[in-house]
Amino acid sequence: MASQVAMGAMLQCTFGVAPSTLVVIPQSKVLADGPPAATIMDNKPIANIPPFGMCNSPSNPTVAAATAAALGVLTPMPCVPVTAAPWAPGSATVLLGGQPALNNTSKCMCNWGGVISVTNPGTTKTMVP
Repeated sequence: MASQVAMGAMLQCTFGVAPSTLVVIPQSKVLADGPPAATIMDNKPIANIPPFGMCNSPSNPTVAAATAAALGVLTPMPCVPVTAAPWAPGSATVLLGGQPALNNTSKCMCNWGGVISVTNPGTTKTMVP
């Protein structure tokens, strides 16, 4: 069984150079091991998913422009996540405020090609299917 993800969970993007921490706005009023529990809709850039330091994705327009200016040498630029879709798949049976609960096996896709995953869910006791 997977762990419930909560505020302060550690995140990592495949194209980011540093980890980040999930920010959960307590709309569902549900706590998991103390901090607010997350749902699949906690996917908003900056508000929920802070930047991952620098971005290495050639699909990112700023990285592409900087790389072109450096004559083809990959040049990382500051990360600004662009996450249009919710986390997937989430919990199939647990709803928090009408939304599926976010578990530590879920992924969130960045429009620049990165896959954001949960490296530490921020909980140790709360499990969800």
